[in-house]
Amino acid sequence: MRKSILSALVALTLSTAMHAQTITGTQENTSKKFLERFHFKGDLRLRYESKETYYKDGTDTTDKYTYHNRYRLRLVAAVDVTQNLKFDLGMRSGYANPTSGNQTFLDDRPLSDYFWQSLRFNILDIAYKNGDSTLKAGRHPYMIYRPIKSQLIWDNDLSFNGVSYNYENNSRIINAGANQPTYAEQVTAKNTVNLFFAQYVEKVTLTNSQLNIGTGIYYYNGIKGNTPLYSTNKGTGMGNTLVDGVFKNDYHILEAFGEFKLKEIYTKPLAFSAGVAYNSAASDKNFGYDIALKIGKAKKVHNWQLKYSYTYLEADAVLGAHSDSDNFGGGSAAKGHAIRGKYKFGNRTYLAATLFYDTLFANKTDGKPEADYERVQLDAIIKF
Repeated sequence: MRKSILSALVALTLSTAMHAQTITGTQENTSKKFLERFHFKGDLRLRYESKETYYKDGTDTTDKYTYHNRYRLRLVAAVDVTQNLKFDLGMRSGYANPTSGNQTFLDDRPLSDYFWQSLRFNILDIAYKNGDSTLKAGRHPYMIYRPIKSQLIWDNDLSFNGVSYNYENNSRIINAGANQPTYAEQVTAKNTVNLFFAQYVEKVTLTNSQLNIGTGIYYYNGIKGNTPLYSTNKGTGMGNTLVDGVFKNDYHILEAFGEFKLKEIYTKPLAFSAGVAYNSAASDKNFGYDIALKIGKAKKVHNWQLKYSYTYLEADAVLGAHSDSDNFGGGSAAKGHAIRGKYKFGNRTYLAATLFYDTLFANKTDGKPEADYERVQLDAIIKF
């Protein structure tokens, strides 16, 4: 009798323990699956920068020399609401500058004033992905393909406000959207601006290489007769033509480009690209192009990459407020060379350097003669 009771107690104990373990394991798995829905990343870049402008009228007193210590901080979070639906949230330094997260350290302010005060939301969107298609609504990084990350038309840091669609597989890329650039902070434009775009890229896979051929149209509505878009433009057209303080032209930009990528040559990947931009809404000064060569890729520790590009951009070829904010001092109406190098010396750490050597056209120099523009950037970057 006692053996029967003891056996029953042992069985009950083991059963209870196994049941408790199952519940605990289920709770742990549920908790783990819940936490896996959250994704975080960010980066911090410290930069030393020099900018020197030499006007070609020969008068030294008009030349400009500026030197800065700067940082850029970016924080991004994403939540997988469902398997296909994701909520994105991102913040960036720079007081909501649409094309730059740089924040300059000033001598008369303590360090404690910087790292949180200038943070603004640059990503706040819902993304729905189904197969090869992605739809985003809200404030999100632009969904446009750029050959070798060309900034002929679009600056790296630009975010869109509206709806964008992307389709991509091994054969092609299709991008389209409707956005409102004036639905953002730091806007000074007196009228609303809308942007409609469509882009198509054909991918051709070859032996040990790939050829990408693309075209696009970027149709701004509301630029002509409007004032400069953002306070960071400081009342200028960023190279674009202004008449009595308002834009002379609209911007209906046509794009075409080709990109050729070799997987390996002498143990390094190699890429070439050439692209053009043409503003059909302007009668002159409406053409731009860039060519670029890139070797290497800073993907693994001790890997390096080097990129050279030449850019020629007439005053009204693109909207200066949205093109590269570093080259030419930002905007259009210039031509010149850019050399960019990057080296990965740790799992999450990089060193980078960039040299710009440009000629600024008269539209860029407030009526002064053309000028030589030299800019050097030295960066230390950590990703987390």
